Order: sequence, then structure tokens, then C-alpha cells
Amino acid sequence: MSTPQDTTDPTDSTDDTATPANGTAEAPKRRPFKRSTKIALAVIVVLAVLAAIAFTVSYFLNASRFVSTDNAQVDGTQIPIVAPASGTLVGWNVTVGTVLRKDQVVGRVELQGAYVQPQLPIRAPADATVATTSTAEGAYLTAGSQLAIAYDPADVYVTARVDETDIDQVQVGRPVDFTVDAYPGRTFRGYVDQIQGGAAAVFSPFPQSNSGGNFQKVTQVIPVRVGITDMQGADLIPGMNVTVDIHKPGE
Repeated sequence: MSTPQDTTDPTDSTDDTATPANGTAEAPKRRPFKRSTKIALAVIVVLAVLAAIAFTVSYFLNASRFVSTDNAQVDGTQIPIVAPASGTLVGWNVTVGTVLRKDQVVGRVELQGAYVQPQLPIRAPADATVATTSTAEGAYLTAGSQLAIAYDPADVYVTARVDETDIDQVQVGRPVDFTVDAYPGRTFRGYVDQIQGGAAAVFSPFPQSNSGGNFQKVTQVIPVRVGITDMQGADLIPGMNVTVDIHKPGE
């Protein structure tokens, strides 16, 4: 009885992927997107375009109505407390946040003498809250040296620095809307109280000089003082960051 022989040629290998005559394998075909995927992508693209259009329209409408800047902060009139004479500081009990009353004794200067050492009182010049202090009990003082800086919390305002290219759109008395970083979601109201008669750089301790040969023109900013109409019971402390929108004339 004869056994069937395997007639398969060992050199003949079959593959599911057909090879063209030129020897280059065809890349597998990409599956097309499902209909639901196409619809989702189209919706995302439409929403992105609409959001971009809304942002652009809002930006230009805001720019046409307001002069805006985030280069602003809460400010206040500084009330320095100084030493009335040279001597040793004694009885100093002032720290940051201390509330002072006008003529309140906040410390004494012990004068240096051969036989007696009289003490001169240091008095608060006005009702104020201490913002910073730079001395300590027992320090030796010279006459007129600054011991602390205070401010009146009822007399704070906003200093907004407006680009010189926009300052012609700012007028004294115009209403102002501003927000404070410390109070997100709240909008405060104010008005333009004063426009400084010079760029901020002119009044800095180291004003810019244009006499050098490598001068580069830089847009200057003009400080604008904004009075606060209603503090809404918030503690607006000098130094807080502010974003300001000044209403243009006719708005």
C-alpha cells in the first residue's frame, strides 16, 4: 500500500499580504472615521471658531469703550513716623498693622547726657495704620530718621499707569471700574481724580536718560490717580494688584 507523498514545494510560502510585481509591499489601508467621530470633530471645530470670534468681538468692544491696564495697584498717602532727636529708642511697641491715633505716644527717645537722660516722646502724626517698620527697641537713632511708615485706611486710592499712547482718552472725572486680585469676582467703582503731569520714569530715583548713543525708544506710562467711590467693606491695602477700566469720553 503506497503512502501519499506531500507534493508541497518547501520553497513556496504563502502570505495574506499580496506582493506586487515590483516587489514593494502595499501599506495597509486606514480605516475611515466613523460618522459619529466626524460629527464630534466638526462640533469641536465650530465651537473653537465661535469662541475665537466671541473673544475677538469682546476685545474690540472693550477696547472701544475703555482704557484698560493691569499695571495698577492700591495706594495711599504715606505717613512717616520719625525720631524727634538723636538717642536710644525705648518703649517702642509698634508692629505692622498697629492702628494709631493722632498724637498717640508710640515710643520715646532717650537723650544722651552727662548726668541726666531725659526722654522725648515719639507721637503718631495722624490717625493711621502701620504698613512697615524698620527699627527695634534699643536702637540708636539720629534726629529725623524714619522709624515706620503708616497710611490712613479710609484714604486709600488706586494708582493706574496708563500707556502714553492712550492717555489722551483719559479725562478727570470719568468713571472707572476696577477689580482687585485679592477679591476675585467683585467689581469696584471709582473715578479719575488726577492725571500726573509727567511719565512715571521721570519721577523715579534713577530717571532714564536719552543722551546715550544706544537709546531705544520705550512706551512710557503716565500715573493716573483713581478715587474709590465705594470700598464695599473690603480692606483695600496699599500694594494690592488691580486691573482698571477707565471709561472713554462719550461712554
